Amino acid sequence: MRFFWVRHGPTHAKGMVGWSDLPADLSDSAQIARLSEYLPDDALLISSDLTRSIATADAIAAGRQRLPHDPDLREMNFGEWELKSSADITATHPELSRVFWTDPGAHAAPGGESWAEMTTRSGRAVERLMQAHPGRDIVAVAHFGVILARVAAQTGQPVRQVLAHKIANFSVTELRWTSAEWQLGAINHLP
Repeated sequence: MRFFWVRHGPTHAKGMVGWSDLPADLSDSAQIARLSEYLPDDALLISSDLTRSIATADAIAAGRQRLPHDPDLREMNFGEWELKSSADITATHPELSRVFWTDPGAHAAPGGESWAEMTTRSGRAVERLMQAHPGRDIVAVAHFGVILARVAAQTGQPVRQVLAHKIANFSVTELRWTSAEWQLGAINHLP
């Protein structure tokens, strides 16, 4: 079973974008076509329930069976930090903003969720998909944090290590379940 994690199209927002329902820029039709062609034709397609993921999934659907949007695939909830710049966050929460990135796990923005909470939430979606569709390839259109959370959770890599990866818009990160273990394929592949 393979999961092809696709990051949604760009929002062009300059701050931390979590649960804000911003649209994606889908004007790069050539990139979208390459992405769709790269993905397996018979894969099931799912997205988070945020507009930027839904629209990206719709753009690459190409006849793939579409599953209902899943709120458990949403980006991390940044609470009071939503749509704020790193400089603004550092100015208002200097210590918390430092440990949020240097020691990810239990630390959360005020009113938001932690890395661990987001990892657990997105893991529920993966478990549901694996139980409902064993052996099927899944294309999941999601978000930067969710994709890296799945890489960390499924491979056992430390969160700080996976946070060093770039996950570009329209990129694909592949995780394979071999019935015994998870294997990481391409990460941040731009078709």
